[in-house]
Amino acid sequence: MSHSVAEHEPAEVTESGNANGAGIDLKWLSDRVEYGLYQDCVHCGLCTASCPTYVMTGDENDSPRGRIYLMRAVVDGRASVTEKVRHHLGLCLDCRACETACPSGVQYGKLIEPFKVALEISADGDDRPPLLLRILLRHLFPYANRMKWALIPARIGMKTGLIPIARSLGLTKLLPKTLQRMEEMLPPSMPLLPPAPLPEKLEPVGKKRATVALFTGCVTDAMTPETNSATARILQHNGCEVHVVAGQACCGAVSYHSGDENGAKAFMRANLNAFDLSKYDAVIINAAGCGAMLKDYAHLMHHDPEAARAAAFTAKVKDITEFLVELGPVKPANRVEAKLTYHDACHLCHGQQIRNQPRQLLGMIEGLSIVPLEETEICCGAAGTYNLSQPEMSRRLGRRKAEYIDATGASVVAVANIGCQMQIRYYLDERGGSHEVVHPVELLDRAYGPLPGGTA
Repeated sequence: MSHSVAEHEPAEVTESGNANGAGIDLKWLSDRVEYGLYQDCVHCGLCTASCPTYVMTGDENDSPRGRIYLMRAVVDGRASVTEKVRHHLGLCLDCRACETACPSGVQYGKLIEPFKVALEISADGDDRPPLLLRILLRHLFPYANRMKWALIPARIGMKTGLIPIARSLGLTKLLPKTLQRMEEMLPPSMPLLPPAPLPEKLEPVGKKRATVALFTGCVTDAMTPETNSATARILQHNGCEVHVVAGQACCGAVSYHSGDENGAKAFMRANLNAFDLSKYDAVIINAAGCGAMLKDYAHLMHHDPEAARAAAFTAKVKDITEFLVELGPVKPANRVEAKLTYHDACHLCHGQQIRNQPRQLLGMIEGLSIVPLEETEICCGAAGTYNLSQPEMSRRLGRRKAEYIDATGASVVAVANIGCQMQIRYYLDERGGSHEVVHPVELLDRAYGPLPGGTA
């Protein structure tokens, strides 16, 4: 490493090299992380400019190579998990931009994700997230139906104007901090009732070209169900028979990243059981974070009895933009007049290496003027539930992203992940903007128009 981690804020290094004082379960960790993954990092520093937290703090401990140094020191018994070590590792967004930048092919996600799970498992006292946040992460967010019920008061409050009034009077500041941040992220316009669920089977327009299953997710299904409806219609316009599979569950990301590995594995197995892969050409996903998790099942379950099925499932998972480009998209007929910029959701561009496909599809829409966004691949600060667990850094990144979007002069922002949509919308609104923040499929849906026969 060209600059020692110790030059900035050193980890507490032990002299004995005794791993028993590490502060986390090293045996649990060694079963999930191959030691050679730490050694792949040559500490060249080419990752630092792409790392959002290093860009914001300039602290080597907040860079990918610095964090790998810290993790390896803990595993080697040269450091214990102090409050400082927890802080620097916990501040990582897991955006995986460093993987894109790394010339050595370091698989950073396979290091930081299980390490953060190990930190969550071992945390106690002040190291643990607030109780309310733990309850929400484990018992609400991963369940779409529970989310829909929980959002009813918010829908009523937004529809009647009670929430805006409460905001103006400062009453929302009486809520617990976690609920305050959740309330801030509510979409400005929410229908009183969510739309009816999609049918279990949707017929293709014209000759059938493929049979696909639509993964509806949990937060997307509860917060922006119109994204799933638009996805289904686009697939139909492109000759796909679409199945909305009963019994599907959360992808498992929320549980896994909050330290509940067993809960995450239960969701994974539920999905493996729900999808009969022999029936489908692909399992379609429209949320970048969920897609990255689903595509990681093979790795996360490689020691599991279900490993073979997990690998087969992973091979079928396709982002909607990835799938359409491979299929050969039907050109939409309608114009959509707008000046648009596109933000690369981290788990799409870095986690799945999907960049050109969304732009290619948006480029088919007549009337769209697409302008580039500076720092398009730098995280907006949403990062799953990061805006709840690390609100200060999330706020700094959200404001930085909103400033760059404002500078484009675009009136519409397209982004392929529900968390990014909510985060970017909030910080653009904070600046007094009137931008429309949408998933790319919603623009494509407008361009394709209604299904034949007037079906919405």
